[in-house]
Amino acid sequence: MTNRRLHEFYESHRRRAAPLVLATVYATEGSTYSKSGARMLIDEDGIYAGMLSGGCVEGDLAIRARVALDSGVPQDVSFELDAEGDDLWGLGVGCDGVMRILLQRIDADSGYQPYATIAAIEQGRAAARQLTVVSSTEATPASGDTVIISENGDLLLEAAAFSSELYEFMSMANGMKDVSVGDAEVRILIEDVHPDRRLLVLGAGRDAEPVVRFAAELGWRVTIADHRPAYIHGNEFGDAVEKLCCPADELHSRVDADSFDAAIVMSHHLASDRRYLQQLAGSSVAYVGLLGPAARRNRLLDEIAAGNDDFAQRVRGPVGLDLGGRGPGAIALSIVAELQQVFASR
Repeated sequence: MTNRRLHEFYESHRRRAAPLVLATVYATEGSTYSKSGARMLIDEDGIYAGMLSGGCVEGDLAIRARVALDSGVPQDVSFELDAEGDDLWGLGVGCDGVMRILLQRIDADSGYQPYATIAAIEQGRAAARQLTVVSSTEATPASGDTVIISENGDLLLEAAAFSSELYEFMSMANGMKDVSVGDAEVRILIEDVHPDRRLLVLGAGRDAEPVVRFAAELGWRVTIADHRPAYIHGNEFGDAVEKLCCPADELHSRVDADSFDAAIVMSHHLASDRRYLQQLAGSSVAYVGLLGPAARRNRLLDEIAAGNDDFAQRVRGPVGLDLGGRGPGAIALSIVAELQQVFASR
């Protein structure tokens, strides 16, 4: 389940002012499906969005979430994914790992915080840093208290009772930490919150359909553009967050290329690809994938990027990992796989 699915689930409940439980993994040991910082949302009926395991803990977690919903008190839950499952929460799935999860009620009275701010960051363009109190031996700071600061140092969210002494820990490495705050022994989770990856696909032929679909499945926010109305409106791009129909040389007036993590140029039209590359050359987008053989790439770069060695290094062509296979699906898989590899290395 991607951030986008979580956002949609959240919005459907926010519109009805229905409460939710935010489940956040704050520590793991051994082999676990999710790591610290992973999240899911659970509603009053036990319906959930997100996935913290391969289906091993979600059903039991929905039952435990009821306590957080009814009491309003954050709950600290541990699941032992051991081989035997000799107690209620030792699930016997054989992974030999431990997952520790904080459950927080979020509702209209609290403005659905902290998830509302987290969702805004993930759908925006700037990263932030989050500190959450998991447990405390004193009333202040309290379990669930959260502060979020933008990468520029702006305060985005602060719990009413949040102790200013906790700010000194914001620069610590990500993960769970045990710290002392006055007379309180406090367990905190520190994590970075990043915007969802943004992908610009230039060319809306049938072979772009699986590229958009696979990218959306990974949670990337995809914008697709083409100068041909029959392509942009006639093919299946329901997973794209934005569809644009405009002449290739007007792209710069319709999108901010600097806001994208990557662009894929795949119009199968030499003149259009040339115009797309000319505009991308003036942007800071770090990765530009170009469909077609290396000779085509070299020809286009010679025509539009003479002396622009920086841009030439950013252009990958032919785009995609060599995975074997033929047809639009296999090619799309190779493109998205290479993008995933690039994103993971940053």
